[in-house]
Amino acid sequence: MKQLLNLTACAALLLAITPLASHAQDVERGATDASIARKLDAKGTPYTVDDDGDYRILVNVGEDRTQLVWVRSRVHSTDHQHVREIWTYGYRSDERRIPVHIANRLLSENFDLIVGAWARENGNAILVMKIDADADAEALNEAIDLAASVGDRMEQKLVTGDDL
Repeated sequence: MKQLLNLTACAALLLAITPLASHAQDVERGATDASIARKLDAKGTPYTVDDDGDYRILVNVGEDRTQLVWVRSRVHSTDHQHVREIWTYGYRSDERRIPVHIANRLLSENFDLIVGAWARENGNAILVMKIDADADAEALNEAIDLAASVGDRMEQKLVTGDDL
């Protein structure tokens, strides 16, 4: 009887650990995910890798304008989803907080975004897009271009004062 209980306890432990094992491919903080490089290379996208292991991409958005976009190596996981973040700035400030009128503008913009949302990091507004970590090169490229265009458009509006 004791052996049966031990066997049952081992089986229960194995079942409890199994979902964690499926996340073993997740990239830890500070590590570089080589699968991103393969996807960027497949699309001919130039990039550099920063100190955090994230991919830094300078996107040409037209009219002699560029926008920096980061594809994060770190993958966030739930029980059934693996998510990668793509970031770009829409507003930068040396202040610790975003002015109320700009924060309200960003919040109202969130409603119309299909993928992602504006978030605050100190006094900076960052567009954070979340896509499937296993997205193919086409989907990753589309998300990078979308982040760049949305970020640049917001930056232009905030700098010129349009639509505030």
